[in-house]
Amino acid sequence: MEKTCTEVWKNCLQIIKDNIPTQSFKTWFEPISALKLEGKVLTIQVPSLFFYEWLEEHYVGLLRKTVKKQLGDEGRLEYNIVVDKSSNSGSPYTTNMPSNGNGAEAKMQSMPIPVSINKDIKNPFIIPGLKKLTVDPQLNANYTFENYIEGDCNRLARSAGYAVAAKPGGTSFNPLMIYGGVGLGKTHLAQAIGNEIKRSMPDKLVIYVSCEKFCQQFVDSLKNNTINDFVNFYQAMDVIIMDDVHNFAGKEKTQDIFFHIFNHLHQSGKQVILTSDKAPKDLAGLEERLLSRFKWGLSADLQIPDLETRIAILKKKMYADGIELPGEVVEYVAHNIDNNVRELEGAMVSLLAQSTLNKKDIDLALAKQMLKNFIKNTSKEISMEYIQKLVCEYFEVPVDMVKSQTRKREIVQARQISMYLSKSHTKSSLKTIGAFFGGRDHSTVIYACQTVEDLIETDKKFKAYVNDIQKKLKMS
Repeated sequence: MEKTCTEVWKNCLQIIKDNIPTQSFKTWFEPISALKLEGKVLTIQVPSLFFYEWLEEHYVGLLRKTVKKQLGDEGRLEYNIVVDKSSNSGSPYTTNMPSNGNGAEAKMQSMPIPVSINKDIKNPFIIPGLKKLTVDPQLNANYTFENYIEGDCNRLARSAGYAVAAKPGGTSFNPLMIYGGVGLGKTHLAQAIGNEIKRSMPDKLVIYVSCEKFCQQFVDSLKNNTINDFVNFYQAMDVIIMDDVHNFAGKEKTQDIFFHIFNHLHQSGKQVILTSDKAPKDLAGLEERLLSRFKWGLSADLQIPDLETRIAILKKKMYADGIELPGEVVEYVAHNIDNNVRELEGAMVSLLAQSTLNKKDIDLALAKQMLKNFIKNTSKEISMEYIQKLVCEYFEVPVDMVKSQTRKREIVQARQISMYLSKSHTKSSLKTIGAFFGGRDHSTVIYACQTVEDLIETDKKFKAYVNDIQKKLKMS
């Protein structure tokens, strides 16, 4: 009986999983699906050109060996690459690429730069009248990969950034678009790429500029009749990092000038890095021709960091500043400030400043008092709904199942602990608690509370569960 493409790929994954780190396997191989098996050619689908190039550059040897082990010496691998997920037909636009076995090389068409940066070209970052120096990249030296904490929220974007920094303009993800909400680290990551390029390739001309700054420089060049100098300056760069491109919205003339600069850089094999608060497809007020170019490379999003990542960010900042804080204070800050990294670090700075001024050691009580401006609803009374949500998140069970009639062990456990904590932490009556948890009567609540109390006394593991959840409630 012949094997299907799914069976062959599943067997390949088993071998690959044993030969690479778990996190690498989750990041680079779990998103892949098997499409077809024709003769000795296995076709797999990867989510983007970035995935294709990364696999070919880092795992091609392992992939080739595993495929040949499953299909014989004539076994070959072919990629089906998702190029555009926003296709109007409902299914994504894809293209096929063979595995070349030597690592993918994305070669860009090269064009000569029309001018060199010399005394005749005005640098818009230099104030008139001051002596012109070599191009200042306008980068913050503190924004590096070393102090950019990796987590599930940013792993793809960070990996893409590393690849771009190693080979600017020489990968298929050009431009690299980094997008996400406020304070999630877009500027940090974009500038980290620039700093790494300058560190390893000091001769590269790198420039970082915010979209607002670029627009102002463009207006100034129109007033001063220096538009050619303005364009020539940016076209002479090897790497341009444009921050907050969503601010181009409604500025048609500025979009037009950036369109021509972008085209020149891209065709010359130069690297373009962009940041935005939205994905390219969701940007409003931008010309379609510019948006289409933003979609040429890789769009990688930054999400809100999870609790573990937030704790790691705080610990990294503490280490960098040479300070120590109690673990419970760090957990309290990380647990309650979950909007973005900027607020998280701001809360830590405020906490340290207040502690220094008041000459008091930082403990949990002091942290709660000082961070009221950062933490929303600190004085809000704990509700049964919140307790239920917290317990369900802790045990990873659906909230609606706790109110259902199911008798599955893990659901019953979550329900009973929720009832026990509702009795301990709210003013609700037993009847009200029972009604909230699926219309049960007060005797069910009494039985649940007694069961939890008995297990706390006899089961150390169960006691640890309850204590951990209560600790989270106290941080609320």
